[in-house]
This record gives sequence, C-alpha cells and structure tokens, in this order.
Amino acid sequence: MRADRIFAYGATAGLIGDLLLGDPRRGHPVAAFGRAAAGVEKRLWRDHRGAGALHTLLCAGGTVGAAALAARAVRGRPAAAVALTAVTAWSVVGGTSLGREARAVGDALTAGDLDLARERLPRLCGRDPQALDGPQIARAVVESVAENTSDAVVGALVWGALGGVPGLAGFRAVNTLDAMVGHRSPRYRRYGWASARLDDLAGWPGARLTAALAVAAGGRPRAAVRAWRADAGLHPSPNAGPVEAAFAGALGVRLGGTLAYGGRVEHRPVLNGEAGREVRVADVERAVRLSRRVGALALGVCVAGRLAVGYMTARPGRVRARTAAGKERT
Repeated sequence: MRADRIFAYGATAGLIGDLLLGDPRRGHPVAAFGRAAAGVEKRLWRDHRGAGALHTLLCAGGTVGAAALAARAVRGRPAAAVALTAVTAWSVVGGTSLGREARAVGDALTAGDLDLARERLPRLCGRDPQALDGPQIARAVVESVAENTSDAVVGALVWGALGGVPGLAGFRAVNTLDAMVGHRSPRYRRYGWASARLDDLAGWPGARLTAALAVAAGGRPRAAVRAWRADAGLHPSPNAGPVEAAFAGALGVRLGGTLAYGGRVEHRPVLNGEAGREVRVADVERAVRLSRRVGALALGVCVAGRLAVGYMTARPGRVRARTAAGKERT
C-alpha cells in the first residue's frame, strides 16, 4: 500500500478515535514526553541559548528518530502501518479534549459559578484566572480554542501529511516543548529561545491553513478575511495572530486586549476591534463548533493533498512501466 493511502486511512481513523474517545486518560504519550523533557531540562538547564538548543535537539530530534524507527519497523505491512498512523494521530490530536474543557468553563459561566470557571481555565491556557471577570474568561476561552485548533489539530495533520508518523510525533514534541520552556519568563528567556523559534517555524503552515478554513467554515468569510488581513500582524505571535484574527472575524467578536500571565500584564492590540463586539458566554460554544468544522475540513484537505501528491509521484512510474512493457511486446 502506498504511503499516501496509509496516511489517509490512519489519520482518518485517528481523528475518529479522538472524536469518540478523546485523549487517553492514562499513559498519555504526550504526558510521558513532557516528563522526559523535564528530566532532560534538569540536567541541561543553563541560562544560555546553546543549552536550550541542545535540549530542543535531544527532545524533538529524539522523538522524530524514534517515530521514524517505528515507521520503518512496519514498512511492508500495510495493516500495521495504518494502525501505527492511527494510534499516533489519536495520541497527538486533541480536538475533543479541547472542546470538552472549553465547554466546561462555558457551562460554569452560564451557571454563574465564577469560582469554578476560574478553577477550570488553567486547563486551557496560562492566564491568571483570578484577574479575570466573566466576559474576560469567556474571551480567554475563545482565544484558546482558536489557537489550539491550530496547535492541537490542524498543525499535526499538516505535518502528518508531509512526514507521516515522524511528522505527527515531531510536531507534537515541538509544540509541547514550546509550551514548557518557550515563554518569556526570566528562567526561559534564553533557554527556551530555540524551542520557541522552532515552534514558530513548525506552526507556520498549520496556522495559515487554520485561518483559511475558519474563513471558509465560519459563515462570515468577508469579515474573517478583513480581520485576518488587518489585524493578524498586530499579534506578538506570528502564528496565533492569523488564527485568532480569523476566528474573531468569523465569530463577529473582539479578541486580544489586556492579558495577565503569571503575574505579568501584557497589553495586546485588539483583533477585529472595529467590527466585533465583546465576547459573550454563548460564543464559547460557537467557537467550539467552528473549531470542529475547521478540524474536519483540515483532515479532508490534508488527506486530499497527500493523495494528490502520491498519485502524481506514482504516475510517472506507471507510465515508464507501460512503456517498457510495450517495447517488450514489439
């Protein structure tokens, strides 16, 4: 079986598994990777970019290498290759858990239980929940759903289409490292520099595809395109900017503004500020539904693209084989 078909069958099965089961409750591979990466950090940490780059190389490179060895071990066995792709995709894609956590915060806000909403918010993002009121929590949830649609679903599918099982596993490793050490705290400003820059690079194609699919699936394509073009560059993140701006336009809301992270305050530009309104609690459910549509479309785009490339690369071989057979008959 060709590699493109293996990806198509495996990625589809993996996303169905995520839809039905969510993340593994015990023994999650991403959690195991996080513990291993934390152990490497304990041994390597220095307030220096070189030490951080070595940390990134060992953790991300080791993950890609291990995934490549696993893929090689099942080469020539289509059923095993599809199963490995499916399990890997299920492990690295987190769309169902993202929606579940977002809805839990939204339900708490709907019930007027602000304390519970603040308690649940850190499972979605690193904001300081005690500094947020109800509308600010709802805005944080919508922003997190938008950004994680790219990080936890679309980006993984893009790299899976490009690199198979190593692409799936490698993207999740890079994204996890960025979440662990890629922020601008005093401890990680230099040590996490390599992880943050690598995550920016790896996330670039998935973020643009996510934004484009939000335009297509959001029901307000002109507003989404307008917000993407006008405001994406204002965001400090080169990948979160297009995604959050497109989601803001598609949902008709304002995102961005003043944020609090671990005791520090950031004043970010407002996305879709002229045309959008303040985020409401009901917008949490709208964002989750948009995220699901974007994820489903991303699967279709990535599978179709991988199959198209596989067909085009296989076709010259078939033409040569037919030509050779014709010469033999003559």
